Amino acid sequence: MGKASSLRSWLAAGALALAVAGCQSLGNNGLSNMSVDPDTGSEANIGSLTSVIERNPRDPAAYNVRGAAYGKAGEYKRALDDFNTALQLDPNFAPAYANRGLIHRLRGDTQEAFNDYSRAIQADPNYATAYVGRGTIYRQQGRLNEALSDYSTAVRLDPTDPQAFHNQGLAYQASGNHTAAIEAFTKAIGLSPLASEPFNGRGQSYMAIGDYKTALDDFDEAVKRDRNSYIAWTNQGQALEALGDRKKAFNSFARASTLNPRYQPAKEGMHRTSST
Repeated sequence: MGKASSLRSWLAAGALALAVAGCQSLGNNGLSNMSVDPDTGSEANIGSLTSVIERNPRDPAAYNVRGAAYGKAGEYKRALDDFNTALQLDPNFAPAYANRGLIHRLRGDTQEAFNDYSRAIQADPNYATAYVGRGTIYRQQGRLNEALSDYSTAVRLDPTDPQAFHNQGLAYQASGNHTAAIEAFTKAIGLSPLASEPFNGRGQSYMAIGDYKTALDDFDEAVKRDRNSYIAWTNQGQALEALGDRKKAFNSFARASTLNPRYQPAKEGMHRTSST
């Protein structure tokens, strides 16, 4: 593998790691269970990326990938420094704008994040990841039409991205279009069948249309994939409660409450389904 090809591979891995880490949602945790190397942000990996930079000090891709690794490790200041360097070397490098935007979003700098996602789109109008990132800001601000527009562009540009379909599902769900939401979550599941969150999201839409049995099937799949998701356990409890199985519902709520004692819906569910 040549040097340029190797750097492109590093770039793809780094961008994916950051995208997954930053996928946040209203009531779901994002596609955090997608297949991502858990060592992306390790000290050893960052050390090897530093060696790449030392051999290629003028290559923006090298800084972008190390920045992604720093972001995965939670070292946001160093991540921003690397993305800034990448953009100094190449002011039209869309992945660095998008990754820097994600770091800004994780730090709570929403306007800076929005600006960077928009810069990424300006630099490369075909860069799907930037539309997903900007769409998420729109969605979290309640600007659902703009969010759906960006997500629709993202899935058109990259119909193999489960995160784009998952977030599109969340936006449809928030707008009350549960039929479209179920379709989007189903596509996300087909592309990332080991992820818990699309099952959880689809189950919530089935709950909303009163199909409690199908919702329960999805929540069962969600907890199989992520035994530590207190949201999925709570949703499972709500489906069981709707189906009249109060004992099993209480057990699910109790599991959720054990995982997150402060999660009020789980506590309220335990109170409703308690036999005492």
